[in-house]
Amino acid sequence: ANLRRANLRRANLRRANLHYVKLRTADLRGADLYRADLGNADLGNADLRGANLGGADLRGATLHDADLRGANLWGAALRGADLEGTDMDADQALGAIR
Repeated sequence: ANLRRANLRRANLRRANLHYVKLRTADLRGADLYRADLGNADLGNADLRGANLGGADLRGATLHDADLRGANLWGAALRGADLEGTDMDADQALGAIR
């Protein structure tokens, strides 16, 4: 699915299957993506400020230049994700490593 530039601000996407979805430049501020499957999704340049990505599967996802400031990444799977240029702090990254 192609959801580029979609306005998903504050959307409830808990446990959603978004595997391989194109969300480049999407507005996901404050969205609830708890335990969502975002494996291999394209989230490049997406605005994820304040989003809940707790327990989300982001393995192999592209998060190049995404804004993750204030996002909850606790328990998120990021193995193989492209995080180049991603805006997040060290505490967020440590909570997501697995």
